[in-house]
Amino acid sequence: MTRWLIVLVIWILGLGAAALTVGLARAWWFVAAVLLTLAVVGTRDLLQRRHSLLRNYPILGHARFLLEKIRPEIQQYFIESSTDGTPFDRETRDLVYSRAKGTLAEEPFGTERDVHAIGYEFMTHSLRARTAPSEPPRVRLGGPDCLRPYDIALLNVSAMSFGALSGNAIEALNAGAARGGFAHDTGEGAISPYHRKHGGDLIWEIGSAYFGCRTRDGRFDASAFAELARGEQVKAISIKLSQGAKPGLGGILPGAKVSREIAETRGLPLGETVVSPPAHTAFRTPNELVDFIIELRALSGGKPVGFKLCVGSRVEFLAICKAMRRRDVTADFVIVDGSEGGTGAGPVEFEDNMGMPLTEGLMLVHNALTGTGLRDRIKIGASGKVASAADIVKRIIQGADFTMSARAMMFAVGCIQAQICHTNRCPVGVTTQDPERTRALDVPDKAARVFRFQKSTVASAQQMVASMGLDSFDQLTPDMLNRRVDGVTTETYAELYEWLMPGELLDDPPASWLSDWIDADSAHF
Repeated sequence: MTRWLIVLVIWILGLGAAALTVGLARAWWFVAAVLLTLAVVGTRDLLQRRHSLLRNYPILGHARFLLEKIRPEIQQYFIESSTDGTPFDRETRDLVYSRAKGTLAEEPFGTERDVHAIGYEFMTHSLRARTAPSEPPRVRLGGPDCLRPYDIALLNVSAMSFGALSGNAIEALNAGAARGGFAHDTGEGAISPYHRKHGGDLIWEIGSAYFGCRTRDGRFDASAFAELARGEQVKAISIKLSQGAKPGLGGILPGAKVSREIAETRGLPLGETVVSPPAHTAFRTPNELVDFIIELRALSGGKPVGFKLCVGSRVEFLAICKAMRRRDVTADFVIVDGSEGGTGAGPVEFEDNMGMPLTEGLMLVHNALTGTGLRDRIKIGASGKVASAADIVKRIIQGADFTMSARAMMFAVGCIQAQICHTNRCPVGVTTQDPERTRALDVPDKAARVFRFQKSTVASAQQMVASMGLDSFDQLTPDMLNRRVDGVTTETYAELYEWLMPGELLDDPPASWLSDWIDADSAHF
């Protein structure tokens, strides 16, 4: 309401100045012209639906767009210098914005990246380049114990809860997913009405607080889970063991964001900060985790069940592999969350210093499953700063089958990386429960942007693979991704890293894995 009052006051002052021009100095004409122009601009900003920032900050919001017209370095300084964390670089962010808006994502005068910098990566193209297929690929989630497999898209919406995101943001993401036929991970905050409104495919994430399927004392409620999990919209179940933003900690939702609607959705007290337990109570060991997977699969009617984690100890993951082999029961998928990812509020020390980056985590999980002979039964998802077609191709080379994107999807619904998500004062209505700010996010417009971003990014990834002379993503191999290791040398991932053969850990563990393989015990993490 305040923004409307401000614009109304400007209208009154402008009309008053115009009235004073009669019989007075001509200087009042200038004042009247300026005020009435601002009033017209402010009114237009409030009524338009394309830019959330202008709807919340009429007139003043144009300052940000003005910075975009001048030197990128100045824009970068003013927009990012006062923030912390690891925001996306300007080039990646602008790529997401352009694809979401449906504008051409091309840049004159070559790359802005330093191709001679240590760590620079590039893929090997081929003179046998091909035309990409018109249909996007799908990846089947569902091992031998799954009765209702799900064919997931190559790029999907990663876990972001209602609570961390506004209802309008969740609704826009799900509407985009429904239109594009890709999956929307609920995050650990339960299934809200905004997830249901447009019928997009859901991956229901079950965290340690069991929101949506919890007893009064915060433990897992099997009957409540079964009632929701058997719904047609839920396509798969993901058990959250840990997350990249704060591995070893439960989810955090500041009390300022716990509205009455969120409290009712999660079964929580109104206005109290929510800190999920750091570990699950439904299981304590790898063997019990496998039992829990069996239980959830049965309760859901045979849907795919997997788990998500930010990789920490190799011994602990190998213990899970041993537990799955011991029972001859596997998860249908594993989502690897990189420590560089994460959209929620978390302690800076955890964000910067805990957890394995996605590259190393992916290769560890892929090698562990391959070495234990389980890889053909379990699909791997990659989540953590996945924003471009190149990210998709690289992650599949490193061991993934499909990808999940959080921050890039937030950009698609209007996020400007203000990085004040935890304050409930998001300027564009993406990460706030303030209805005055949330109203700025126009659901139909932002849903279309989510759809366009996902579609064009997957299409570009398909063309990149075709440009490498391949027919499908299944043909990607580690020798097709190169990294600069010093000023004059580049090496492929096949040369840089160790890649296990199927069943190698069972038959003859290599020396580099032997100690961890011996220490891994399915009876404890």
